Amino acid sequence: MADVRLVNVQKSYGETHVLRDVNLAVRDGEFMVFVGPSGCGKSTLLRTIAGLEDITGGELSIGGRVVNDVPPAERGIAMVFQSYALYPHMDLYENMAFGLQLAKVPKAEIDAAVQHAAKILHIAHLLKRKPKDLSGGQRQRVAIGRAIVRKPEVFLFDEPLSNLDAALRVKMRYEFAKLHDELKTTMIYVTHDQVEAMTLADRIVVLSAGRIEQVGSPLELYEHPDNLFVAGFIGSPKMNLIAAELVAAQAGEATVKLPDGSLIRAGVDASRARAGDKVTLGIRPEHLGAAEPGTDGNTLDAKITFVESLGSSTQAYSQFQGAEDDTLTCQLDGRLRPRQGDAMPLWLPPEACYLFDAQGLAFKRQVQATPAATRAAA
Repeated sequence: MADVRLVNVQKSYGETHVLRDVNLAVRDGEFMVFVGPSGCGKSTLLRTIAGLEDITGGELSIGGRVVNDVPPAERGIAMVFQSYALYPHMDLYENMAFGLQLAKVPKAEIDAAVQHAAKILHIAHLLKRKPKDLSGGQRQRVAIGRAIVRKPEVFLFDEPLSNLDAALRVKMRYEFAKLHDELKTTMIYVTHDQVEAMTLADRIVVLSAGRIEQVGSPLELYEHPDNLFVAGFIGSPKMNLIAAELVAAQAGEATVKLPDGSLIRAGVDASRARAGDKVTLGIRPEHLGAAEPGTDGNTLDAKITFVESLGSSTQAYSQFQGAEDDTLTCQLDGRLRPRQGDAMPLWLPPEACYLFDAQGLAFKRQVQATPAATRAAA
């Protein structure tokens, strides 16, 4: 096992900067996930760690050894690609053994390594089959097995589940979690799917335009995003964001005015801001609920424009001037079924509100949020 450290790592293609001053420490044995929108640099960052891309500047070390100029085969890493990259003319055993055969590893060691990996991945009964005879999930297991037999210090995964259907992705997420628990090896995983990131990662790296926006545990990123980008990217459905103006600010609470004139209190420390500042109010869909009769303050009037019934939950979309795309998303109990066209006053618990300044930086929150659906019982 080994840690991975990047210090001021940069990558450019001519005048195009893909990675900008990336500083990151991946701990020994950690499951680290890179997420971000398409083109943010997450796959390029993974490929620089693998040695498939040269870095333009900075220092990269694996297990305490600087590897800037070390070839990929000598870095102690194994990479699993999105496309599986299996040899179609070889059976599964041969695919998994091929790299060790090239390295002239003794035949008995190769057999022991392949059989061990096949047992871990539950494909021992498939070793004589060709890749064309396998499902997508089975092919992915073979690709992972080919990496396991090399006994690398670091595993690298580049969107390994993106070619699988939704049900199989869920199953394979469970398999990846079990694999990491069993091998206890450093793993770095790239995905555009935040559900994969939230369910698999010890820590998540959120990237945007070649820069790291925030690093933290899934819960840290969800509850305490550093900025608007992370707040809007982490969470499904994504956080509601509404343009607002600061009316009053103090150490424990801020009051903002929304475009419709509503006054909303937010449990944040806005002492560094001033009345009149332009800010953005944020609240997650599961914390935005229908206001109960007699609720005084922290409500806004909305009109339901679309309803999705998902069984355990109902997603209600409402029109509201000043929100992103002029739409607010409210996640309700599945037994609640508002109708399209209904007027519905919405309640924003102060402790569930986020606030961001004009530069997109978050004000520190004072208390934890309680989902709107459970506040009456809290």
